[in-house]
Amino acid sequence: MDRPKRKMDRARATALLKDAGELIWRARRRLLIGIPIMLVNRLCGIVIPGTSKYVIDLVIGKHRLDLLWKLTLLAGAASLLGGLTEYLLSQLLGQAAQRSITELRRRIHEHVQRLPVRYFDSTKTGVIVSRVMSDAEGIRNLIGTGLVQMFGGLVTAAISIVILFWLSAKLAIYIVAALLFFAIILWKAFNKARPLFRERGEINAQVTGRLTEGLSGIRIVKAYRAEKHEERVFTTGAHRLLRLVIATMNTVSTVGGLTTMLAGIVGVIILLVGAREVVAAHMTLGDLVSFIVYLGLVIGPIAQIVAIGTQLSEAFAGLERIREILSETTEDAGDAEKGHTASIRGDVEFRDVWFEYSEGVPVLKGVSFVSPAGKSTALVGPSGSGKSTLIGLVAAFNRPTAGAILIDGQNLDDLRLADYRSHIGLVPQESFLFADSIYDNIHMGNPKASREEVIRAAQIAHVDEFAESFAEKYDTIVGERGVKLSGGQRQRVAIARAIVADPRILILDEATSSLDSESEALIQDGLNKLMKGRTTFVIAHRLSTIRNADQILFLEDGKIIERGTHPELMASGGRYRALYEKQYGVVLNRFINPGEEVADFDEAAGA
Repeated sequence: MDRPKRKMDRARATALLKDAGELIWRARRRLLIGIPIMLVNRLCGIVIPGTSKYVIDLVIGKHRLDLLWKLTLLAGAASLLGGLTEYLLSQLLGQAAQRSITELRRRIHEHVQRLPVRYFDSTKTGVIVSRVMSDAEGIRNLIGTGLVQMFGGLVTAAISIVILFWLSAKLAIYIVAALLFFAIILWKAFNKARPLFRERGEINAQVTGRLTEGLSGIRIVKAYRAEKHEERVFTTGAHRLLRLVIATMNTVSTVGGLTTMLAGIVGVIILLVGAREVVAAHMTLGDLVSFIVYLGLVIGPIAQIVAIGTQLSEAFAGLERIREILSETTEDAGDAEKGHTASIRGDVEFRDVWFEYSEGVPVLKGVSFVSPAGKSTALVGPSGSGKSTLIGLVAAFNRPTAGAILIDGQNLDDLRLADYRSHIGLVPQESFLFADSIYDNIHMGNPKASREEVIRAAQIAHVDEFAESFAEKYDTIVGERGVKLSGGQRQRVAIARAIVADPRILILDEATSSLDSESEALIQDGLNKLMKGRTTFVIAHRLSTIRNADQILFLEDGKIIERGTHPELMASGGRYRALYEKQYGVVLNRFINPGEEVADFDEAAGA
């Protein structure tokens, strides 16, 4: 292994140990209580083997029946206390582990919620879910009984080894030599296993992600008879996971086999050396029996350490994956140093803005315009021209690669993200609803809104027309992604959500695209009321819906190639006019007065 890679691995290991230390430190109170309980528990486990020597050598060998009851009471009390401490340890550390898991999940979820949109664009949902749920669950053995049991096993083994040397130093030396050889193999095996566990977790997250994606799009899968394709994709991922599981099982099985082999080797040593020591009167029969029992207290914890060590390797692999996601920079990093913005007027200016998703491939190229507070700006252009990217920048989902976006004359980068977004209202083209009630989906737009305000917003968006027909009315559960509602109904709920938010800057991305002509006419009135006095950005393919916009920007290939009002753009005879004519199937007389031309066209289009 080359030096840079060794250096990187050492740095990674140091960081993981630091993270593990922090988790353990947070559970320090329960662990500090648990360790003394664990020590008492282990000492109780040592008492019973200790009595065997005296039962054989004194009670049986010398007929000291007077000691039998004392030894029996001592063993019984140790067993009772051992059971009680085992119960207390399990409860105490089990609860500590579950609390830590819950807190870690909360931290990951909180961090994930604050990551920029580009992270979600490049990471499958199932992968993120696996990080939050599965990887966090893996630390149970790090904070709970696993680590303490390992520590307890080492304590028991250490005390037992001291007793073994007291019973027979010669026999103990052979045993310790075999244990040291086994420890070296164990260390190498776990070092080999940890990367396998890490990769296994990553593949598991990918398979889970693809499964989640396939189930979410089950209608598309069925519509295009793609079941076989999905089966092949899932099977390929499942087999990749299987290969890694087998690889980790091979490592674990090897260690398990070596543990059994160690027990056999130790048994042979005891037969050869122990029997000779008893015959030579260097040990009593009670010493040999006690030696064998205490040896079991050494081998037993080692076998337990092997099992727990595997779990801890998996926990560290999960912790490493968690560390990766927590190291991602949040979109509001640095906001704590910025001043609080209580309100905004809504002036928006793009000043020579460039943006690219992939390096060297610009999507917006030197875009500049001003959208005054309370005015509406419509974005028009062919697919891929940069319209959605532009409003994504307005919503601060992304930040410009170059140039600046000014809000009320202040650079957007200098505003606290939460403050700015509190003044944003968004109605996306594909309205997303949560598997909650109609009321809760609207109320999400403004958690401080009263029920009366929510109902009023619903009425403006004409949600009441269908909500009142349900048995549960506004408390009707809409299903996952609003599947129990029609496209138009979902869109009306999304519009009501924007209305109740009462934003200063409103973004309408094809807000009426899912509506029929009758519903569109009803909602357009509500949208006009909503847009009044607000800075509004509208994307619309039906150009009749944006004719009253204060300015229209025609984008093509990431640039603004035309700008103006509807009459101005119609009079100029450019790309906007050509698109308008094509959309409505009307050819204008280009030789008449420009003002009359627009009037004639509007009449022909059914304005």
